[in-house]
Amino acid sequence: MQVLSLNDRLKQGPVVLDGAMATELEKRGVATDSALWSATAMLDHPQAITAVHQSYFAAGAQIAITNTYQANVAAFVQAGVSAEKARPLIQQAVQIANTARDNYAQTHPDFQGYVAGSIGSYGAYLADGSEYTGKYHLDEVAYQAFHRERLQLITAVGVDVLALETMPNFAEVQALVHLITAEFPAQPYWVSFSIADAQHLWDGTDLATAAKWVAAQPNVVAVGVNCTRLENIEPALQTLRDAVEIPLIVYPNSGDEYDAVTKTWQTTDASHTFDQFVPKWLAAGANIIGGCCRTTPADIQTIAQLING
Repeated sequence: MQVLSLNDRLKQGPVVLDGAMATELEKRGVATDSALWSATAMLDHPQAITAVHQSYFAAGAQIAITNTYQANVAAFVQAGVSAEKARPLIQQAVQIANTARDNYAQTHPDFQGYVAGSIGSYGAYLADGSEYTGKYHLDEVAYQAFHRERLQLITAVGVDVLALETMPNFAEVQALVHLITAEFPAQPYWVSFSIADAQHLWDGTDLATAAKWVAAQPNVVAVGVNCTRLENIEPALQTLRDAVEIPLIVYPNSGDEYDAVTKTWQTTDASHTFDQFVPKWLAAGANIIGGCCRTTPADIQTIAQLING
C-alpha cells in the first residue's frame, strides 16, 4: 500500500485522532496526579502507554499522539529525575507510539497510521493550569530555549507530525513556529489552541487572527482547538473556517473540569456525547477529529464510526 503523507491523506477525507492518555493510564493503575502528569508512566509503566496506544488504534484512531505533552527535561529534573535519564525517556515515548502504530499496521493491511509528537505549552510545564489561562510571559528566546531540546529529542526519533497543542498564548506559538521553521525546516506540524471562547485564545488573542498567522507559515498541516468542552467546538470551527482554508483539527475534552491544585479532573454533569456533535463538526469543516482529556477509546470508536459511515 502506498504510504501517504498526512497532508495527502487529508485530501481523501477526514481523519480520526486518538483520545486521552492520562485517563486510560489511570485505569491501568498509573498515578497521574503529579507535576509530570501522564509522563510519570515513562518511569515505571511504559507497557501501559503501549496498551493505551493499541486500544485507540483498535477503536479506529489513525493518529496517535505521543505521551510527551508534559515530558520535557526540565519537568523531569524538577521531579528528581536526572537530565541524563530524562532524555532517553522522552525518546522512548516516541518509540512506543511508532512501534504501536507499526505493529497494528502489520495485522491490518489496509491501515495507514500516523504518529504526532506532542509538544505541550510552557504553561503545561508550570503544572498550575496555565494552559487554561495563558497568563505567563517569556520572550521569544526564552520560549525557544525551553522547547528546543524536546523538539530535538522527538524529531531525532522521528514523527509524522508535531502536535503543538493546548496552546493558550499566541506569543509562545509564534516563537515555537519560528524555531521549527529555522531549525527543523522539513518537519510538518499542527497548532491547536486552548481557547477562552469561540473567538479568543486564553491570552485574549483573536482566534481568527492567530489562525491566519499559523496558516501562512511553512509546513503547517492543520490548525484548530483542543481541550475545550464539546459544545464549544462548532462555533470555534465556524470562526476558523471563516479565517483559513487549511485543514482544521478539533479534539475536545469530555466536559469535566481540571483542578490545578489537586492535579485531578472533577466530574461534571455534562451529558453531551460525541455522537451528538461529530456530524455538526464535519459539516462545519473539521478535517481531523479526536478527543482530549477524559475521553476514551469508546469515544474514539464513535468518532470513527461517524466519519467512516
